[in-house]
Amino acid sequence: MGYTGPMNLLAIDTAVSVLSIALGTEQGDWYFEADAGLRHSELVMDGVDLLTRKAGLGPADLSGVACMGGPGSFTGLRIGFSLAKGLALSLGIPFVPVPTLDCMALPFAAWPGLVIPAIDAKKNAFFCALFRDGSRLGPPMDAEPAEIVRAARAALGPDQPPGCPPLLTGPGAEQLYQRLVQECPEEPRWSLSGFRGGYGRALLELFRKNIAKSTKKFNNNERDWFSGPEYIRKSDAELRLR
Repeated sequence: MGYTGPMNLLAIDTAVSVLSIALGTEQGDWYFEADAGLRHSELVMDGVDLLTRKAGLGPADLSGVACMGGPGSFTGLRIGFSLAKGLALSLGIPFVPVPTLDCMALPFAAWPGLVIPAIDAKKNAFFCALFRDGSRLGPPMDAEPAEIVRAARAALGPDQPPGCPPLLTGPGAEQLYQRLVQECPEEPRWSLSGFRGGYGRALLELFRKNIAKSTKKFNNNERDWFSGPEYIRKSDAELRLR
C-alpha cells in the first residue's frame, strides 16, 4: 500500500530558461511560470510564496518537495537542488529529484512512435533521451545529431509505425530539428511538438507517481539527500582543471 498521508507537494523546475513551479494540494493544483532567463534565483522564492498563499497554506503544511534532477542548465539545476533541499531540511519533509528528460517526455506518453526530448547543450550537441509508450529506452545522452539519428534508428528497428515519425520536444527541439534537416537529409521526416513552456506540471505528476508506487513510508532516503544534479557533461571549469 502506498503513502496515504497529506499530499501538499511542491515541484520546482529551474532546469531551463522557463521557471515553472507547481503546488499540488488535496483541494486542487496551482501553477506559476515565468520566462526567467537568468533570473531564477531572484524569482523562484516569490513564485513559491505566491502559490502557497493562493492555496491557503503555510510552509508547515507542505509534505514534500521535488526538483528537476538534470540534465539542464548547470546554474539552474544547482538553484533548484539548493532550494528544494533547504526547504526539505528546514521543514523536515521529503525531497525527491526527478529526471528532467522524463518530465519533458511525459506530456507525449501517448505518442505512438518515439519521443525525443532535447535540450541544447551547446558545442554542437544536445542532451536528450529516447522514449516509447511513456518509458525511457536508455540513459540520457550528450550527443550530436548524427548520433541521435543512429540511436533512433536502432531503437525503431523495423517497428516504426507508418506515418509516425519520431517526435522532438523540449526547449532544444527546434534547434535539433533544424540540424537534423541540414545534416541528415536522407533520414525520414521528424515531428515537432510545438510545446513552449516549463515542466512544473509534469514534475508534479511524476512526483505523485513516485509516492503512489512507494510501498514504504513516504520519507527521505539517504541516496536522495546526498544526490546532486545529473549534468551528463562536465562543466567548463571542471574540464579546465584536467
